[in-house]
Amino acid sequence: MSSRRKVMLKVIILGDSGVGKTSLMNQYVNKKFSASYKATIGAGFLTKEVIVDDRLVTMQLRDTAGQERFQSLGIAFYRCADCCVLVYDVNNSKSFPFVVLGNKIDVEKKRAISQKRAMAFCQSKGGIPYFETSARAAINVEQAFEAIARNALAQEDRRFPGP
Repeated sequence: MSSRRKVMLKVIILGDSGVGKTSLMNQYVNKKFSASYKATIGAGFLTKEVIVDDRLVTMQLRDTAGQERFQSLGIAFYRCADCCVLVYDVNNSKSFPFVVLGNKIDVEKKRAISQKRAMAFCQSKGGIPYFETSARAAINVEQAFEAIARNALAQEDRRFPGP
């Protein structure tokens, strides 16, 4: 047991309010579920030690508040994350809309994810809109945010259809 290497992984759990982020964490770490809903205030975390490929891994699961008023806590909270998990409610289409942006395309020599690979991933997930952008060179930024606005509006229209 002492020969195993220890690893700490910080995993951020993201998603709209009420999709079950805290419930998933509690089920994974504590093997418990509570049917009563209590919104996360700010953020919280749980840890669990597991063995993965002969390594002792401490998973620090960071739960984020889904409410918009707590989203300013995000920057420090997300820093140094090893993985981000997006949770949505399969019964609520409002919790699912998103667009994938591959940024920093102006630094092509360091590219680790090909456009083809990213596009294939987004297609395999139901045709998620994908844009390659450069904030520095202002490439596709307007187009990406226009698509984001369109997706958000389409979701809003589905939730609240007009007369």
